[in-house]
Amino acid sequence: MSAAISLTACGTQRATDVAAGAPGAPPSPSHSPSHSPGSPGASPYVEPGAGDGAPHYRENNAFRRPRDMSPASAKDAKKEADRIEPVLKRLWGQKKWDPKSVRAALLELGYKEERTGPKGERLGGTLTVREMDSRFETDHYVTPEGALVGLRVHDDACVTAFVQKTNYQVATNGPYLEHGCFEPPFGH
Repeated sequence: MSAAISLTACGTQRATDVAAGAPGAPPSPSHSPSHSPGSPGASPYVEPGAGDGAPHYRENNAFRRPRDMSPASAKDAKKEADRIEPVLKRLWGQKKWDPKSVRAALLELGYKEERTGPKGERLGGTLTVREMDSRFETDHYVTPEGALVGLRVHDDACVTAFVQKTNYQVATNGPYLEHGCFEPPFGH
């Protein structure tokens, strides 16, 4: 057998055993490494709530979990969601889901656009309306028609929504660690 070095998700090197054969080739079935707790490559620890059982799953995916809202903030966020939902329903029915139309309709409710400084610091306002996130289709990225809405109700509470050709949705959540009201599309 020969030793090979593989990179883990965050760039940490780990030595693993590879069966004799082509460099980097997976071991043949007759030489499969044992997955006992003492063997290299097997993790003795499975984090509670770890999805597929991968070690450090929750830690590595923390960027995808919103912070908790206090009960009072959750109540206030629900109240704002109830104000936004009929507006998005109306726009969807009128086939108006572009960010400019959505922003204009929500500003009529009295919200102010969120402004940030050069270092990302919040300078005022609570509403962000932007285009949908791009996604990879077949061989290129596309940005679907529609608008994403983020309303910061309190430091620990947001209303997030979208409206697009096929549907619309309004929800409440705590803010995400690095992305405010919007769920980050990817992490490090």
